[in-house]
Amino acid sequence: MEPTYTIIIADDHPLFRNALFQSVHMAISGANLLEADSLSSLLGLLEKSEEPDLILLDLKMPGANGMSGLIQLRADHPDIPIVVISASEEASIVSQVKMHGAFGFIPKSSDMKVLIGALNQVLDGEPYFPIELMSDDATYSDLAEKIATLTPQQYKVLGMLSDGLLNKQIAYDLNVSEATIKAHMTAIFRKLGVKNRTQAVILLNEASE
Repeated sequence: MEPTYTIIIADDHPLFRNALFQSVHMAISGANLLEADSLSSLLGLLEKSEEPDLILLDLKMPGANGMSGLIQLRADHPDIPIVVISASEEASIVSQVKMHGAFGFIPKSSDMKVLIGALNQVLDGEPYFPIELMSDDATYSDLAEKIATLTPQQYKVLGMLSDGLLNKQIAYDLNVSEATIKAHMTAIFRKLGVKNRTQAVILLNEASE
């Protein structure tokens, strides 16, 4: 008897989520499929149900800013394989996704045959990253490694810095003290090897290009 897999599809676009739902059903007969349209609804699902066998994660949905959703999921649920499905197909994005612990990357432009093959490969325990999208840029890898050392909260603070928010505004939005934000800043600067917020934001932007 074939195993029954529980898979969560996390994407805020209803049409794509439905198409992916149908594709996964075709790829894996009898799969138990759950859906989430935001990071908060995904985290809610993970709290209420047993850990799934796989999460298919879109990088851009409510509550997730770039890599922040992936980073938070990896920190909170390190044992769940996460495959990113994204319309952003730049080599730098794929490298960053891999650096942050994703088990695979499937471009949204993939045809059905590629998608089914990738899903089966991942469920067999083998990571899936398209070779043609992998970057061998050593400089980028070094940068991605530095950013990967940030905690989910530090990454969130860095993202808010990039949006131009002041310490006071970040503290208010995250419901913590300014002293806590300053401590995060010190840790972020140390890990990234920079001296100020401008340099930190420049590094983040370089990694996101």
